[in-house]
Amino acid sequence: MEGSVDTSKAERAVWLMKCPALVSRSLSSSSSSSSSSAAAVAKVVVSIDPLRSNDSHSTQFTMELAGTELGNVPKFYSMDMSKDFVPMSIFSESQGKISVEGKIFNKFDMRPQYEAIDSYGKLCRERTKKYMTKNRQIQVIGLEKPMIPMPGMITHVQEKRKPPVKASETKRTRRDRGEMEDIMFKLFEQQSNWTLKELIVKTDQPEQFMKEILKGLCVYNNKGANQGTYELKPEYKRSIQDPNS
Repeated sequence: MEGSVDTSKAERAVWLMKCPALVSRSLSSSSSSSSSSAAAVAKVVVSIDPLRSNDSHSTQFTMELAGTELGNVPKFYSMDMSKDFVPMSIFSESQGKISVEGKIFNKFDMRPQYEAIDSYGKLCRERTKKYMTKNRQIQVIGLEKPMIPMPGMITHVQEKRKPPVKASETKRTRRDRGEMEDIMFKLFEQQSNWTLKELIVKTDQPEQFMKEILKGLCVYNNKGANQGTYELKPEYKRSIQDPNS
């Protein structure tokens, strides 16, 4: 019937995986260049600790990319599983027909494993350097003949200037998460400790989004000489302090 939705697969279990943009590109590239449609582009390993059966962390998920020419893209990733999210379903549309493809039961967030931090840090520095380099062009616009006003046609118009918009009144737009991580690494190369307010001013990003980025990359100092500031986690510090590793 016209306008109906196919729900025959509505209860099929589906995984939702959030991955870095570079991983998404690698998976798409490997899939499109593969000679066989059944060729694997990545391998997911599930590890279960029988001694911690009652522990929510007894099951661990890791992923290994199958590409052979990945450059500095890390091959090994941890997949942090979460079931605490708003119920969601997957929909598809084909030739005007809408279908429910399944319900999301598990959500995963990917991050490079510790042994891949060095190569990931090198890749981030390369991307940051490319992002920070701006190509400026100067174009001179000339007129063949000067514009001379006719006699009696000269009028004086004073433009009423609008008051400057305060920074707090402007709506900040989120950048791509991978791009923001590159910018954060660059900032922490300049100095080791930053406050949340300083980072918001430097990056011009929404406060909530900045807190999400900091949660994944940094630790917060509750006391000591650097109280009230953020600094990189030890594994990320190591990749920045040793750029030739």
